[in-house]
Amino acid sequence: MTGVQTTGPSCQVPISDFVSFYEHGWHSWCATGWVAPDEPRRQIADERDRLGHDDPLHSYDTAPGGSGLGAVEHADGSVTLLGALGGGAWVRFEDGALVGEYEDGVGPWVTVTGGEREVFDRYARLLAEHQGRRGGRPVRLWASWYSYYEDVTEQLMRNVVAGFDGFDFDVIQIDDGWEEAIGDWVPNDSFPNGMADIAGRIRSTGRRAGLWLAPFIAMPNSQLVSDRPELVLRTTGGDPVVAGVNWGGPYWALDVTREDTLEYLAGVFERYVAAGYDFFKLDFIYAGALPGEHATHMPRADAYRLACQRIREVVGPDSYLLACGAPIIESIGVFDGIRVGPDVGPVWDDGTYAAAHRAVVAAVHRLWLRPAIDTDPDVAYFRTTGLSSQTSRRLQDLAVIAGFVGTSDPPDRLDDSQRRTLQRALQHATDVKQLSRYRWRLDEREVDYAPALEAGRVEPLWEEAG
Repeated sequence: MTGVQTTGPSCQVPISDFVSFYEHGWHSWCATGWVAPDEPRRQIADERDRLGHDDPLHSYDTAPGGSGLGAVEHADGSVTLLGALGGGAWVRFEDGALVGEYEDGVGPWVTVTGGEREVFDRYARLLAEHQGRRGGRPVRLWASWYSYYEDVTEQLMRNVVAGFDGFDFDVIQIDDGWEEAIGDWVPNDSFPNGMADIAGRIRSTGRRAGLWLAPFIAMPNSQLVSDRPELVLRTTGGDPVVAGVNWGGPYWALDVTREDTLEYLAGVFERYVAAGYDFFKLDFIYAGALPGEHATHMPRADAYRLACQRIREVVGPDSYLLACGAPIIESIGVFDGIRVGPDVGPVWDDGTYAAAHRAVVAAVHRLWLRPAIDTDPDVAYFRTTGLSSQTSRRLQDLAVIAGFVGTSDPPDRLDDSQRRTLQRALQHATDVKQLSRYRWRLDEREVDYAPALEAGRVEPLWEEAG
């Protein structure tokens, strides 16, 4: 099954025929899935939102291509995969061959041919052997984002901790909204007793205390940018590198190749480890791999990975690091888990970024990563939302398949039946078996995610497959 492993800046694998190409997005939120040979690369957002949602060196590519790997499905159903075992690589189909290139430098390549599931499983295990494997245990997480968004407060978090007494969550995590500003990682007035107080309350229940940060970016109006402008990554013309648009405006990338940037970040994480947190969700961290005039010249994949490794050193080997908005291949071995799709909003697809459709499609196409890193498909909804009950059930099933059951549903928004369903998802050791590309058996029940791919913006009518 495994072909010749080579080391070099590039590698080519001749392909005689294929019916579809596996397009692998650069980071968590990028479009991922099988496309027809002549289908242009799919984008997950409009022109404005593409900034920060794709690799800037490939965001305008029209030919099928993938970050770190590319695979083709042949007419007989077999698959040939060309994959990098290091970061900073791109694979495309060109002139009858899979062509892989490392952006800056050399690295190992591997080719694998055979049945689809066996091919991707083998590649994932080779990645784990080459880069390391962390995590590996099911995660049961409550996070604040999809209930309170930026309006999270200390009192709301106290209510959550008390309201889920007896529920089998491993982690209760505070998401965006606790900080003074993006880049200023100190608590705002909504947490008058500081972050150690709520961490202590969470830990007293036997759970891990989790905290969200976006360490590689800062808002232009942050105190950090005002006090330490030298930490901002610049273009060749001296302008700040804009990493994306959110929180009412653009946000800037930090230069993670600077030792003083890394020292600043180390201080932030030391503070919250001391406060009692040992689960950290790091968001928008593709910013650490953006091109720019870095203080130290190195491949941008190396810059990203070295910065993440510095954070790992600070938080220690026993802390759980969850990557989000993160380059996939480059994160393996440093992070325990990674988001494998964009945000799961409580709607199917209303034309916005945070919608269940895009999240399901990307996550289903990245579940093969599980042997290399924990896969987080984002939250499942157990409360009543704008989604149909069938779609909510499929999100819950996807969480079970991924081995990462997360929700943001507050206890006061769940009725008795929904609370029982949530507790069962947290407690029950489901027997999961993949039957085909989009079908799984969960205990004695079969589920099929093909309707999600066919539905587009119209919510699918899910049917039980068995």
